[in-house]
Amino acid sequence: MISRIKQWLGLGSKPEEFDEAAAEAWYEHKSRLLEDSLGAEHDIVMHAIIPYSVGGGLDLYYYPNGVSGTAIATKELSVVPGQGSANRVYRNYELVMFTPHALDLDNAGDDDTPFGKSHATINRVLNAIARYSEIASLNPHETSEFPDGFGDLSGKCFIFDGYALHDDEQTDRFGLLLIMEVFRSEMQYAMDNGGAKLIKLLRDAGHYPYSDLDRAPVV
Repeated sequence: MISRIKQWLGLGSKPEEFDEAAAEAWYEHKSRLLEDSLGAEHDIVMHAIIPYSVGGGLDLYYYPNGVSGTAIATKELSVVPGQGSANRVYRNYELVMFTPHALDLDNAGDDDTPFGKSHATINRVLNAIARYSEIASLNPHETSEFPDGFGDLSGKCFIFDGYALHDDEQTDRFGLLLIMEVFRSEMQYAMDNGGAKLIKLLRDAGHYPYSDLDRAPVV
């Protein structure tokens, strides 16, 4: 993990400028914060073959012990405290998505299974949004749509929401930004009426915070 952090920060040739102890402490503290918000973390991590820090994929972290189903989160957007992806609510954050399906890592690579299908989509979405978050401020209640050129993600619609905020002496406005897939009609409703109103409708209908669209639209 620390070697990836150094690569991400471009500090491989100047290790004296990298506070390894502080970075490791932040990783451990952040991990506890994620568990406070999502429940106990599963002991298996899906590591990318090529590290995210050098242009590869994200490592995926699984939380099957919170709300029903499975939360899948990142830990590589905020490498050191106060740096990384940020918006007007969070000084730094990680991403999280949810599927209502129970964790089934044996079939995570099988798109023909319910969990495998959801896992494949969430993996692609998290990786794409993570890169975008490096250059854009993605805020709760805003919407996003994948343009043409993103394969089977093209045309998919999403809304962001603030899933958790941690702000104490050790943690300066660190949070979890939820990505939730929605129907096009729902995204249009959010654009016309505000994302908060759509989030309320999704909550009232019992669909929040899940991205799977095997449901009827709320608008």
